[in-house]
Amino acid sequence: MSGSSAKVSKKENSNHDGADETSEKEQQEAIEHIDEVQNEIDRLNEQASEEILKVEQKYNKLRQPFFQKRSELIAKIPNFWVTTFVNHPQVSALLGEEDEEALHYLSKVEVTEFEDIKSGYRIDFSFDENPYFENKVLSKEFNVNESGDPVSKSTEIKWKAGKDLTKRAGQTPSKAGKKRQHEEPESFFTWFTDHSDAGADELGEVIKDDIWPNPLQYYLVPDMEDEEGEDEEEEEEEEGLEDIDEGEEEEGEDEDEVRKDLQLFISVTSRHVFMYLSVSRTTVKTTKGSSSPCDWLWEQSGGVGCFVKSFVLYNIPSRVAGPPPPTEAPRLPPVVPPHPKE
Repeated sequence: MSGSSAKVSKKENSNHDGADETSEKEQQEAIEHIDEVQNEIDRLNEQASEEILKVEQKYNKLRQPFFQKRSELIAKIPNFWVTTFVNHPQVSALLGEEDEEALHYLSKVEVTEFEDIKSGYRIDFSFDENPYFENKVLSKEFNVNESGDPVSKSTEIKWKAGKDLTKRAGQTPSKAGKKRQHEEPESFFTWFTDHSDAGADELGEVIKDDIWPNPLQYYLVPDMEDEEGEDEEEEEEEEGLEDIDEGEEEEGEDEDEVRKDLQLFISVTSRHVFMYLSVSRTTVKTTKGSSSPCDWLWEQSGGVGCFVKSFVLYNIPSRVAGPPPPTEAPRLPPVVPPHPKE
């Protein structure tokens, strides 16, 4: 029995080993086929890139007359380019106040992509006569060297005496820069001398791919100060409404205080007057026109009521609701007890 069992076990093991070898072989063949398919995909991608480049070159040439026409129209708008840069969130972060002043003399910006677009592009900045430098045009060019590495070169800026903005450390941020909380930016013009990483020149890419295709969208951005001013006005209006509500609450409290004062006044005044009348009753005799001292007391108490009514109608409202009405308040006749006839 033991010998036959051993034979069965060996047979099963050999079957498993054969299945594993078959599985590994199939996996290897699948990997080889995947690699072949991937090579075909890569070939198509390269072909697509070549076709896309040809189309881009074609349409780049077709766009040139329109770029030229647009530049001619932009030249009719003062401060177009400095406004565009100031309104752009990334470019404005690089602008100090003096940079912004210098860019007011910027009359034209032009981006030229080389015929072989992959090889690079050039950005030209044309300036009017200005107090900062002698150059009429400042350019920065990006291309690829013989080894295939990206490199850049630019025009040397001929600064006028004492006007080199790149040597003024810690420029005051422009208004746009302050709004974005960028403190002490380097000068915008240091970009022309920075060639440390041409392959990752963020400002160049922003100008070429974002601003140049449609600068009008940034020129027309509403002034952030106006927006902030509107926000402040809305906040002031809301605060004004809150003040009105608080004022109404205070007026309500004032009315409650006035009512309390009135109640106290009536109580005290009435008490003193009637005490006086009660004391005087012993000396009061019936006068002509009064049937008894009680009638006289009624008349006098009516005078007190008239006085209280006048106080309520003409004095109290003036403290709560504004000036008194034009009608004259009735005057209180003097309360003088009649003297007994001798």
